[in-house]
Amino acid sequence: MAEIASSLRALVSVRLREFFREPEAVFWTYVFPVLLAGGLGIAFRSQPPQPVRVGWAEWVDGDPRSRAALAGDSGIVLVPLPDSAAAAVALRQGRVALVLLARHDGIHYRFDDTRADAPAARLRVDEVLQRAAGRVDPLPVWNELVRERGSRYIDFLLPGLIGLNLMGSGVWGTGYSIVDARRRKLLKRLLATPMSRAEYLLSFPLAQLLLLFIEVGTILAFGVFVFGVPVRGSLGTVALVCVVGSLTFGALGLLAAARPTTIEGASGVMNLLLMPMWVVSGVFFSSERFPQAVQPVIKALPLTALVDALRRIVLEGAALGSVVGQLAVLAGWLVVSFLVALRIFRWQ
Repeated sequence: MAEIASSLRALVSVRLREFFREPEAVFWTYVFPVLLAGGLGIAFRSQPPQPVRVGWAEWVDGDPRSRAALAGDSGIVLVPLPDSAAAAVALRQGRVALVLLARHDGIHYRFDDTRADAPAARLRVDEVLQRAAGRVDPLPVWNELVRERGSRYIDFLLPGLIGLNLMGSGVWGTGYSIVDARRRKLLKRLLATPMSRAEYLLSFPLAQLLLLFIEVGTILAFGVFVFGVPVRGSLGTVALVCVVGSLTFGALGLLAAARPTTIEGASGVMNLLLMPMWVVSGVFFSSERFPQAVQPVIKALPLTALVDALRRIVLEGAALGSVVGQLAVLAGWLVVSFLVALRIFRWQ
């Protein structure tokens, strides 16, 4: 046991030195996620709704009272359009949400109902015009505005970025190191040492664990202190989920690098593993947007499980028992990936 521990310590030390000697690796692991969180947090910061841009069809002899009512609403910006061709271009380019034609038989709305802002713009404009024409609502209504930390886009995004970073550092960091060593014939030399295959493979996820707390802590601290992201759950639970996630993606990296002999070949395998999860696992938007038929597959992906668990803990204050299902998914990928990698791994 003492010899195994000594070998692992030496291998982990080598992994750490290799990592910190690569400025690109340090940048993509620690700096890029913070820059991405900062940029997206500013771009999607909480702010009052922007005025609706509405095209006014000047080629139609419209009712001046309707135009005056719309011009007097601070939430609407009227854009004069000289003819139907200009209106079509404005709609196509997104310069207006809808075009309003005030004809003698009533108001005609021209818009693309597949655009997210168009139906809302139509409702807003119609309400202003109907009230200007004398409509009285039969029921009184009140608006109660609720703005709470935890419901903003940056709050939703931060756990996704942590999961994405753990996946990238685990798979890319592990895979490239192994394939590059194999390409340079270094693994062939290690084969002549008393070190076992299991010790060599274990050194990669163990080295990732030593970097984990800096990696996750940097992103989490940035979100908390710069954007006020709430952390409602236990930091210990967050750490445990991140440890399991890091080990899982490290094992996937071992699996991806078990056979390829070139960087190009390894890159293809890793992209095949990672790209689907980039898209469907709910990092930048909810995975619930995808059809219900594929939800079981999406929920079985390791990045989905990691991101869902982190969001529940950070934003909802969930306890460890509430994320057992997600941890089981991660543990399954961890065990299967490591055992398969151990079996098919080749030194040269």
